[in-house]
Amino acid sequence: MRSVAAPSLALALLFQRAGADTTLSVDPNSNWGTWEGWGVSLAWWAKAFGNRDDLANVFFTKNNQVVNGQNLPGLGFNIVRYNAGACSTNSYDGASMVVSSSIKPSRQVDGYWLDWASTDPTSSSWNWNVDSNQRAMLQKAKANGANIFELFSNSPMWWMCNNHNPSGNALSDNLQSWNYQSHAVYLANIAQQAKQSWGIEFQSVEAFNEPSSGWGPIGTQEGCHFAVSTMATVINYLNTELVQRGLSSFVASSDETSYDLAISTWQGLGSSVQNLVKRINVHGYQYGGGRRDTLYSLASQAGKRLWNSEYGDGDASGKSLYTNLLLDFTWLHPTAWVYWQAIDISGWGLIVGDNDQLTLSSASTKYFVLAHFTRHIKPGMQILSTPDGNTAAAYDPSSQKLVIVAANWGSAQTITFDLTRAKSAGSNGATVPRWSTQTSGGDQYKSYSDTKITNGKFSVSFSTGQVQTFEISGVVLK
Repeated sequence: MRSVAAPSLALALLFQRAGADTTLSVDPNSNWGTWEGWGVSLAWWAKAFGNRDDLANVFFTKNNQVVNGQNLPGLGFNIVRYNAGACSTNSYDGASMVVSSSIKPSRQVDGYWLDWASTDPTSSSWNWNVDSNQRAMLQKAKANGANIFELFSNSPMWWMCNNHNPSGNALSDNLQSWNYQSHAVYLANIAQQAKQSWGIEFQSVEAFNEPSSGWGPIGTQEGCHFAVSTMATVINYLNTELVQRGLSSFVASSDETSYDLAISTWQGLGSSVQNLVKRINVHGYQYGGGRRDTLYSLASQAGKRLWNSEYGDGDASGKSLYTNLLLDFTWLHPTAWVYWQAIDISGWGLIVGDNDQLTLSSASTKYFVLAHFTRHIKPGMQILSTPDGNTAAAYDPSSQKLVIVAANWGSAQTITFDLTRAKSAGSNGATVPRWSTQTSGGDQYKSYSDTKITNGKFSVSFSTGQVQTFEISGVVLK
């Protein structure tokens, strides 16, 4: 349960309980912004599997795709986050990378800038042939319809780090002060190379990953701590480097692990640096806690877009994903939402797999739960409020379609959806297509055509742990 909750000022769904059943009444006057999309970070799973067309199809289209013998509905992600690697195996001037004893090979992402001899990306200090699999999946994603791309960094190149270890430094900041600008040059050169040679134009560039966290030298992945003052300096350099190259990419920041850290970092950057940041990114690892509402208020006051740019959890059922995503919809009001690793160990992966052994198992129930959102709440839709914490709603004014995603975590009950406050609630007797996933076993995104609108309302039975999505056509909100 959310530890601190400030009630929303404009509720779009009025929640009332009547005995064991529920009625949800849609308010046509709510609007929490225009949806930009759903996405995934590449990094480790794409390093392992980036050459596979079936995976590109299942993640970046809405086509059905057989993966490892399982027929899956494509998730249709349109946002892709590409990880600028920090690792290389070369030595230079007697120096070489220090490798954490706890990091897996799949989590060491090859970087393009091999040494500090030259900033010129055409020189021998740069190798643009590495990281071919992640780059291949980036391009496959675009070919399959992805249209928003972000470049992000888990750590600066190893040789920019104080201890030459891109997993972190127990002594806090690990980016050498004389390499603050070098880190910005590295990212800007990648963005330029992507535009010129890969056919990819990054909308945004994020120089940090959970920068206030305490990354240490025996970490399990790439990571780097940055003081807020260091972040401010790097953001200034990064903005300058992007502008100098004539790139349209803007700076996003700061990808903190939690909502509360994002608040303190944003406030600490100062107004001049805040003006350079065009979007606030935050990760969702505070789960049921944290002041999502405060972060939204800060972003709104500053006129910044807000993304949950990374989320993951170890719950394969999808219940944790659902409940935390609904907390984001209710309090954070992001305009995009991005899952971390599409392929990972059981619990964490949407599809279970081993990125080191290059083996795949099956999709988790979480995969099908997420499909209820990604396949139906589409870019350009207007997001409505969700005060009950179990229901998401979005509206497409161009097609006059209302989408409702609802879940029931308590005892079995009937939920009635009341659309009568809308100007038009669809045709009386019209079929409402629905899709169902039962998180404790049963339906896996199964479609039904057994629900009708009667006088602007429709009622549906929910079992315990059931997620359902509804598409209602012919709705005019106001």
